[in-house]
Amino acid sequence: MIDMKVFGRAAVAGVIALTLVSGCATKPDPNDEAAVQAYNEANDPLEPMNRYFFELNNFFDEILLKQFAGYYNIALPTVAKDSIRNALRNLNSPVILANDLFQGEGSRAGDTSMRFVINSTLGIGGLIDVAKMMGYNYHDEDFGQTLAVWGTGEGPYLTLPVIGPSNPRDLAGRGVDKVLDPLTWVGYIYDVGYINTIRSGLDTVDTRARNMQALDELKKGSIDFYATIRSLYRQQRNDAIRNGRESDDLTPAVTSENMIPGDGAVPEAGQVTDAQ
Repeated sequence: MIDMKVFGRAAVAGVIALTLVSGCATKPDPNDEAAVQAYNEANDPLEPMNRYFFELNNFFDEILLKQFAGYYNIALPTVAKDSIRNALRNLNSPVILANDLFQGEGSRAGDTSMRFVINSTLGIGGLIDVAKMMGYNYHDEDFGQTLAVWGTGEGPYLTLPVIGPSNPRDLAGRGVDKVLDPLTWVGYIYDVGYINTIRSGLDTVDTRARNMQALDELKKGSIDFYATIRSLYRQQRNDAIRNGRESDDLTPAVTSENMIPGDGAVPEAGQVTDAQ
C-alpha cells in the first residue's frame, strides 16, 4: 500500500524540481560580450521562476498586506508605531548580539548588549529607545551577513513566496537566526508558538506601513520593477555585510518593500539608504 505522506512529499519535490528546470533563464550568445556581462552581473539563472513569484507576492501585497498597512497607519499615531518598532528591534537583540560575536565585532557586540539592557529596563521593554539617547545606536546583523564575512558566496538570486528577495546564503542564514532566537525556544517549550506568529505579522505590517508612499513611488518610477528590486537588494545586502552604515535590514514581507527606507524617502538610482 502506498504511503500517502511519502507520495505527497515526492510529488511536491517533483513539482519543485520541474519548476526549477523550467524556470532557468536562457543564457545569451557567448559572442555577445555585453549580454554575457549583464547576465553574469544579474546572477539570476532562475529569472522566469523568480519573476513569477515576484508577481505573485505583489498581487497578495496589493490585495492584503497593503490594506492592513493602510489601516495600521490610520489607527495608530506615530509615537505608537515608533514604540512598536523599538520593541521589535529590542526582541531581536539576542540574534544581533550572537552575529556580532560570530563576526568578531566586539565593539558592536558591546553596543548591542548595552542597548538590550538599557531599553529592556529604562526603555520599558524596548518601547522607548533610551539607549539611542545615550549614544548607543541601533545596528542589525544576521547570520546571512555572518556567512558572507566567513567567505560564503551568495549563490544565485532568488525571489521566494512571502519571503521576497533572497539567495541561498541569506535563506540559510534565516534558518540559523530562528534557532538563535530565544523566543523560538520559548514558543516551542511552552507551546506558545503563536507569539512568534504575532511578532512576525506585526513586523511585516509595520514595515509595509512605513514604506507605503516610497514603495508606490518606486513602482511608478521603475521601468522594470523586478530588476530594480533585484539590484537594490544586492546593494543593500553588500552594504550591510560591510557594516558601512548603521542600518536595519527590513524584514522581507509579501512583496519587496524591504528595499525601501523607513523614513519614506525613495532611494536614488544606484543608491541604498538606511532601512527602517
